[in-house]
Amino acid sequence: MKKLVCLLIPAAILFSCNTNKPAQSNLSGDAAFQKLSDDYITGYLARRPANGVVLGYHQYDGKVTDLSKESLGKELGRLKDFDQKLASADTASLSPKMFYDFRILRSAIKNEIFSFEDMGTYNKNPMTYAGAVDVSIYIKRNFAPIEDRIKSIIAIENNAPNIFAAAKANLKDTLPKPYIETAIEIAHGSTDFLGGDLKVALKDVKNDALMKAFNAANKKAIDAINGFAAWLQKEKLPKADNKYAIGGASYKKMLLYSEGLTLSPEKILEIGLKELKKQQEVFNAAAKTINPNKKPVDVYHDLQKDHPTAENLIPDAKKNLEAIRQFLIDKNIVTMPSSVRVKVQETPQYARATSTASMDTPGPFETKATEAYYYITPVDPKWTAKQKEDWLRQFDYYTTDNVTIHEAYPGHYTQFLHLNASSATRIEKIFGSYAYIEGWAHYCEQMMADAGYGHNGDTIRAAKYRLAQVGDALLRLCRLCVSIKTHCQGMTLDEGTKFFMDNWYQGEKPSRQEALRGTFDPGYLFYTIGKLEILKLRDDYKKQEGANFSLKKFHDEMLNHGMPQIYLLREVLLKDKSTWGEVM
Repeated sequence: MKKLVCLLIPAAILFSCNTNKPAQSNLSGDAAFQKLSDDYITGYLARRPANGVVLGYHQYDGKVTDLSKESLGKELGRLKDFDQKLASADTASLSPKMFYDFRILRSAIKNEIFSFEDMGTYNKNPMTYAGAVDVSIYIKRNFAPIEDRIKSIIAIENNAPNIFAAAKANLKDTLPKPYIETAIEIAHGSTDFLGGDLKVALKDVKNDALMKAFNAANKKAIDAINGFAAWLQKEKLPKADNKYAIGGASYKKMLLYSEGLTLSPEKILEIGLKELKKQQEVFNAAAKTINPNKKPVDVYHDLQKDHPTAENLIPDAKKNLEAIRQFLIDKNIVTMPSSVRVKVQETPQYARATSTASMDTPGPFETKATEAYYYITPVDPKWTAKQKEDWLRQFDYYTTDNVTIHEAYPGHYTQFLHLNASSATRIEKIFGSYAYIEGWAHYCEQMMADAGYGHNGDTIRAAKYRLAQVGDALLRLCRLCVSIKTHCQGMTLDEGTKFFMDNWYQGEKPSRQEALRGTFDPGYLFYTIGKLEILKLRDDYKKQEGANFSLKKFHDEMLNHGMPQIYLLREVLLKDKSTWGEVM
């Protein structure tokens, strides 16, 4: 891979080392930082109880976030207060381990402030509210007696009117059209879940008084969500605009606060376009191996025709899960810390608007309900025949294995198993880097193809797996390009859709969904950035280790230090400090 150098802001500037600061620092030493970080996390979870429940802290069960304007203002003030305290820290007084955690926490706080001020999470994005009545965890994980979980559901659903009153007070008069349309879709998915799957899951509960209270609260929540969707449709959609781009200045903040990157968006786009061309050449070579008499795109489309039916999509996805896991063990690719398997299920209704496939793991502090779910979004019966076919073509049998590699083994689920089994601190288990989390899973796709998964030396079969793997790499590269073009260069949703269709070679329906996601998730460029950073780190680690290098050793080291920005892992894995800044 071509060497690409990314210069990081020196720690003395970005993380306020003891240069040009007052003689008396407000924060000095490991004990002081530990206390401050504990105080921050306590407030962070008290303000975000749903996050606490997901993490496995069940003292937050049934509690809700106050989304009123006054509460949001107080939280932003609290974030800025902690940011200032960290800015004044004497980082030279911290041990290497604490300085590692210090930088993770500082970035997490910067990102929260960025979410408030630059992303407009609460005043610009109605999706924040549309999916806020999320009680799914209370039925999919058995962490408490069912009656206790129903009481938590009742408390959350009874708060639904407050959520949407806050939404109407907080949201700007004019909102981006893609945000509104997606929020309406999410709201309808939420009500479908509350009125369908949720009630089905609780149908055998015999406590009549409790179920009466639940049914009343459930109706209240459904009515409130439907009312919000109707309000968006009637009041917001007619005056919607397409001003969703965050702009170059905010984009640079996102790169810096999320991953410590100081490359300009323009330079990253240049890198992405070059990598896109390179991967398209790999794509063409694989297609030529399969059938030299057809155009590469036609070979790919032929491959995509080999997909399951709508009814068999989920069952077929399960078939190779075990084979993939065993391949990792047989080839000594990564340690498997647990024998507990992941469960494959349909994506819940409320999450289908924004997800093709996903991994839902229990929290790192969960001790009772440790189920993990690999979700795949099924065909919507309401779609046209062409839309259904376009959707299923994303799940040809080779691509489905690639998706499983990304989501389960050795991707996100394996990542989760290592995090749980490691000695990572609380900070390292709560706050994660987008590029690390998604970059690892995306890296695994190419790594497994390179390692020979699925073909046992059959050249044609190997080329089919490579074609599927590169097809998914093209998706992530298109995300990088469309993210920057959308938020820094004025690309429209229609133009983004066309870019995906032209360079990812998929149909209009999935291409538009990807371009739509880019309007509100500019960070989805971090899939590719993380992958490139990991490949560079692996190359440097391999040079360092020489004959002692092994994939298993590298992967275990990658996975056993939390979920940090990858530049921090360079400091952990590499002895030569002069290479630490060369992240791609």
